[in-house]
Amino acid sequence: MIDASPGALVFLLVAGLFAGAINAVAGGGSLLVFPALLAVGFPPLAANVTNSVAQWPGYVGMVTGARRDLREQRRRILLTSLVAVLGAGIGCALLLTLPGSVFNAVVPALVLMASALLALQPRIKRWIGQPDVGAPDRQRVLLPAVFVAAIYGGYFGGALGVILIATLSLFANDRLVRLNALKGLLSLVIASVTVLVFAVGAPVDWPAVAVLAPTTLVGGFLGAKIAQRLPENVLRWCVVALGVGVGTWLIVG
Repeated sequence: MIDASPGALVFLLVAGLFAGAINAVAGGGSLLVFPALLAVGFPPLAANVTNSVAQWPGYVGMVTGARRDLREQRRRILLTSLVAVLGAGIGCALLLTLPGSVFNAVVPALVLMASALLALQPRIKRWIGQPDVGAPDRQRVLLPAVFVAAIYGGYFGGALGVILIATLSLFANDRLVRLNALKGLLSLVIASVTVLVFAVGAPVDWPAVAVLAPTTLVGGFLGAKIAQRLPENVLRWCVVALGVGVGTWLIVG
């Protein structure tokens, strides 16, 4: 770590705990860790890749805490995971080969668009005549959308959960709490690809990962349990509020 003082250590521990919990409840928690790493002296690229690697245990905790809601989603999980692996690999390649400004310029727009889609999700479903829970997913749109989200996740990953849950809520027919669990699993898949790629080809700060990883794990598990108890409307508007805040922060910052 750049700043190894006790204050910086506590600061990162708290950021990791809250990031894991927020990722499980709504998505976007990684944007707590990214500025926290910048605040203790990390350059942007190192902060980005270190953040991506450090989030992995939090997604493990999230999936562990939400495994009940992943039952009977085997086919959906398989198809979306396959395209997520491909998209994340492309996103990682873009990060390591292109200037950051090329992709980061569109990040605020993506986050705000995803938040708007989720806020309007019930109305949009009525407009397009989407069937109720239990009907087939719109896979011709769902799979390409997950693929694009995974490219974003491999490149930057901030607020990936917001984009994933908005995508799933529009094109997969199920209860939001179950789609939120799938969001966690896809986040884990994408994070696993980034860990493998960045561990070899990117400037990951492993001491910082060692500090952040345990707290994101605990936060992810606790956040998944909280998400299971929230009414769907509350969960939806938590995601929307966080997404708008994240998008605004990216524009201002």
